[in-house]
Amino acid sequence: MKNVLKIANKLRSSGLRPTKQRIQIAKFLFEREKTFHFTVEELDRWINLKNKEEKISLATFYNTVHAFKKAGHLKEILTSNHKSYFDTHTGPHHHFFDLENNKLTDIDSEKIKLKDIPNAPKGKSIKDIDVVINIENDSH
Repeated sequence: MKNVLKIANKLRSSGLRPTKQRIQIAKFLFEREKTFHFTVEELDRWINLKNKEEKISLATFYNTVHAFKKAGHLKEILTSNHKSYFDTHTGPHHHFFDLENNKLTDIDSEKIKLKDIPNAPKGKSIKDIDVVINIENDSH
């Protein structure tokens, strides 16, 4: 019961009413040991495969994920394959992107040293820096 209340509060803080479907999505995303990366389409597939009798619409997945992103519960990573991936780890870190498997792997932010970062355009400030390193198998 305590976890459902925690999830409901997370939904409310994102400006979402804690419906049964949204609670199910939030539990899937946030009640786990490790953080993970996903696309909205993958999330739809994973949850709706388990939930045969009450399907959640793709629009509900998109709206919920984007509301979580806006509230700071998820981080969006844009990759070279022009897809948006989402990450439950919202702290500072970077990623490897495997071009063949379309998978992201975290890189600790301490492992990458950035220098000579340009100033933001006038009237703007740098919010954060995301480095995505594309990788492929050695045989290429």
